[in-house]
Amino acid sequence: MTSTSSASGRLRRMTARSPSEQHRASTPLELLFDLCFVVAVAQSGVQLVHFVAEGQQAEGVINFAMIFFATWWAWMNFTWFASAYDNDDVVYRLVTLIQIAGVLIMAAGISRAAVDHDFAVCVLGYLVMRFAMCTQWLRVALSTEGTERRMALRYLGGVLACQAGWTALLWLPSGIRPWVFVPMVLAELAVPAFAERLRPTTWHPDHIAERYGLFTIIVLGESIAAATVAVKSALEEHDALGDLLPIAAGGLLIVFAAWWIYFAVPIQQHLASNRQSFVWGYGHYLVFTSAAAIGAGIEVAVEEAVGKSHISTSAASAAVTIPAAVFMLMLWSLHARHFKRGLAEQLTLPLASVALLACTFTGPLAVLWAGVVATVTVAAGTALNSRRNRAGS
Repeated sequence: MTSTSSASGRLRRMTARSPSEQHRASTPLELLFDLCFVVAVAQSGVQLVHFVAEGQQAEGVINFAMIFFATWWAWMNFTWFASAYDNDDVVYRLVTLIQIAGVLIMAAGISRAAVDHDFAVCVLGYLVMRFAMCTQWLRVALSTEGTERRMALRYLGGVLACQAGWTALLWLPSGIRPWVFVPMVLAELAVPAFAERLRPTTWHPDHIAERYGLFTIIVLGESIAAATVAVKSALEEHDALGDLLPIAAGGLLIVFAAWWIYFAVPIQQHLASNRQSFVWGYGHYLVFTSAAAIGAGIEVAVEEAVGKSHISTSAASAAVTIPAAVFMLMLWSLHARHFKRGLAEQLTLPLASVALLACTFTGPLAVLWAGVVATVTVAAGTALNSRRNRAGS
């Protein structure tokens, strides 16, 4: 692990760190980076709540997916780069702080982007973040040679080309932007695969697993915080404790179960190649978005319970149960299935996803029933794992 006091006044070469380095852990700068990124996640959730509660679910989900992708992709670019090349010198720290400033600028523009389709501030923030990322890759290119230098230059060129594409979106009609967005996403996702065909970066499996786990905790924590504020406001304005208590209890059970299931397996043991890591890393887009959407959904359910929304009870319940089901299914796909043995273990999370969706139609207690399903899922998974361990001992 890099010491928090290791930065010095001299410029260091930015060369690859060893993927087998002992005791590699997240640095305080990385933790600050994550916390600031959650500001953008929170702003995205606020807009999702607004649109869904007003009955504009399709537009809200599309806006949320687009804005969250920009946030997640910038976070992921930094995370994998830092795992391979963090040298913790002064320049590295300053460039990282510039990236943090960029995400805060982007977060400030999320409301205008979602409501008025004015993406100027968001794009400005993204420009700041990507410029900083390009600076990091340029340092790698200047510090290395051979295939590693060519790999760094491919990353540099790919990021610059994609950023030019995002900037060009500002001059396109708003109706065309969503259609151009998908090709731009595919281009972004292709950059790492293209660059690392020459030479894979030496990311650290334990470090990457920890970074993703910490960001999952922060997103789930933001969901709890947002839901708590919503319940508090509703109680102050409407004094509807009887209506809100089942939602609060069910939402808390869902978040607790999400945390439990995510950390039930040592996923770093599965991250043995670039192919596996690309699927796992890219798949976390749905893990993070669904985790953030759970909190937004709880807020929607609260607003519906006190009569502040314009949607049905089932629609408000779906705002919680659908992202919860997606979260469970993605965890099975990315994490759990690699460690499960036997049909019963493999079916636990997929069946839980179906049961969560069925809770949508159970009326005002839908969120509470979803929480019960999530809790039973954890209990079943724990019991099956314990039985397998006893049989193997």
